[in-house]
Order: sequence, then C-alpha cells, then structure tokens
Amino acid sequence: MHFVRLAQARVVLFAAAVLVAAGGRAEELTGTVVSVHEGDTLTVLADCGEVRIRLADIDAPELKQPFGEQSRQSLAELCLDKDVVVRKLRQDRYGRTLGRVHCAGTEANIEQVRRGMAWVFQRHPHTASPLFFSQDAAQRARDGLWADESPVAPWVWRRLPRAAPKAKKPRQRLT
Repeated sequence: MHFVRLAQARVVLFAAAVLVAAGGRAEELTGTVVSVHEGDTLTVLADCGEVRIRLADIDAPELKQPFGEQSRQSLAELCLDKDVVVRKLRQDRYGRTLGRVHCAGTEANIEQVRRGMAWVFQRHPHTASPLFFSQDAAQRARDGLWADESPVAPWVWRRLPRAAPKAKKPRQRLT
C-alpha cells in the first residue's frame, strides 16, 4: 500500500514538473492516425496536413530487430485509424514532432512500454515517470521483448556491426 501511494505521489510530482516546464500547458495537435511506421513512430492527418510523430521518451525495436514488427503491430492496434491527441513537446533532429500520443483515451507511449513493445529512452524522462513503472512491470512479467533472454535495446542494436551484404558475382559475358 505504501509503495502505491509513493508511486502515485511521484506521478503527480512528475506531471506538475512537466506542466511548469511547459509554461502551464503543452501545445496539442488533434487528428487521425493514417499510418504506423515503427513501434514508436506514426503519421497523423491533422488540419495542417500530415505530421510525422515520434512517441516521446520511448524507443521501440527497429523493424529488422527481434520484436520490431510486433511492436509496430501493437502501435497500429492502439492507434491506426483512430482519433488522437498529441501533446507536442519538441522537434527531433529529423524534423519529427516528439510528443505524448493519446489514442482513444489511452496514452500510447506508456501502453507500448507496458506491453513490452518498447524501452524507456533514458536520456529524457524523469525517474518518477510512469514509463519506468510500466517497464519494470513488463520486465517482471516477461511481456513482449522481455520474454527474450537478453533483449538488445534499439540504441545498442543500431550500433552493432551488420554482416556485409554478399558481393554479387560478376556476370560472365556471352560471346
């Protein structure tokens, strides 16, 4: 019981800190999700046109990585063809909008982590973030990518050397 109250207090403090940092309220974008690219990236059709959104503070497996396709399918199940509200936080270096995505009343960022379909991206979230509680629960339950004996985080996987593509054999000329 004490742990639950402590966790609730941390969530309230975290939310208050986010509101103060955002000047009281974050800018919001509403629309419909028209495509899901990966387990942490989707496109929203809003009044201003199509906007590519990266779910803030999480990192999903790459599509060619174990659980990559399952993560994408999970986000599609949550959000594809649904109305969304995106709390815009900032732009990333690729021009995508980073934000908290609410699909049909569910925060997709937290839900992807809770399902074991993404990691908490540890550079940005506050340690009292509900994302960490969701990740701990998924790890303990061995849900999603945590079922793997030694899952590799996407930021590590992207840096691993890949096998070089096989060289094409030169074609023989017919004379």
